[in-house]
Amino acid sequence: MAQLKITLIRSAAHRLPKQRKIVKALGLNRVNSSVVKPDNEATRGALFQIAHLIDVEQVKD
Repeated sequence: MAQLKITLIRSAAHRLPKQRKIVKALGLNRVNSSVVKPDNEATRGALFQIAHLIDVEQVKD
């Protein structure tokens, strides 16, 4: 299964509370922090809602 590297490129401060919760749930704390998550529908749904705050790359196993 493919993995996604998610990097927070814009601050979640002053955003909607729902968007801030998604950023926190993904494990992103500060600008330029990155996490690797599995590429599944639940992750894609969360990423779609905060697409304007993040940068996503596909990582090979």
